[in-house]
Amino acid sequence: MPKYWSNRKGPWTMRLPILHKIEVSLHFKLTCYMIRIFLFLFLTPILLHSCGKEASQQQGIVETPANGEVSVADIIRNPITANSPLDSSKVAKMTFEEKTFDFGTVEEGEKVTHIFKFTNTGTVPLLIGSARSTCGCTVPKWPREPIGPGESGQIDIRFDTTGKPNKQTKPVTINANTLPAETKLYITGQVNPKK
Repeated sequence: MPKYWSNRKGPWTMRLPILHKIEVSLHFKLTCYMIRIFLFLFLTPILLHSCGKEASQQQGIVETPANGEVSVADIIRNPITANSPLDSSKVAKMTFEEKTFDFGTVEEGEKVTHIFKFTNTGTVPLLIGSARSTCGCTVPKWPREPIGPGESGQIDIRFDTTGKPNKQTKPVTINANTLPAETKLYITGQVNPKK
């Protein structure tokens, strides 16, 4: 049987080779067209979205000197706004003597305490909104009142080693009117398990 005959039964069982070539050619063109449409619809949003990121990544921190008195509203306001460059002149800055404390080796069940001392090296009073840890075994205490420029303060951290054997590293995250708004302190050490 010639190759242009179909295996189907009926009066129209013959397929002409030229029509078959046209059919394959149209199918190929339609497939290419659909792939182009898919790529256009898929890549266009990605390209448009990435263009917006480049502009925001070019925005840097610009430090300008403070002029005149600083009001309470200047202390509480967020230094990052959507319409202007980052303003780091009217923010508090926490400068710690140390950000990590290694308590060495202790026995499980002991309570370890450490005081992290800091100075406000910014131009406005420092307001600490919160200090938190990842679990209840680490409890921070921080000053609730504003700390003026040039003044010092401390954050007390107590770590209860009960149920915490082996190597331990506990972070404490401090939220304040600083840039960046979060500062991390770490307490670390080895806890020997109970026998």
